[in-house]
Amino acid sequence: MPPSVEGVVPAHRTGKPHLLSLAEMLLLGVAVLALGLYGGDWAIFQLRGMPRSSVTVERYLVVPLKGKKTEYDDEGQRSVPCARALFPQGAWSPCWYLRRHPIQADKL
Repeated sequence: MPPSVEGVVPAHRTGKPHLLSLAEMLLLGVAVLALGLYGGDWAIFQLRGMPRSSVTVERYLVVPLKGKKTEYDDEGQRSVPCARALFPQGAWSPCWYLRRHPIQADKL
């Protein structure tokens, strides 16, 4: 039998709220929800036969110059393949994201 220590009260008997365990449970719940959403999106993407589309975007090349100046070179419009999903799948960005961000800049 272990020796008893007088004056020591176990943490679960103090009546104080367990903020750390509450925060841990909330963080765990958010992580499980995020993984579940991504996993579900991936499963539906695979079951639908990896549906892809393409979106036309305007591309620019950002070139740094001397004196902290920047030059923007127009590369024209380009058709970019995209995934019809909520999240990026494989090498493809979601189509909804590319439609909302039709101007893309690549840094040199």
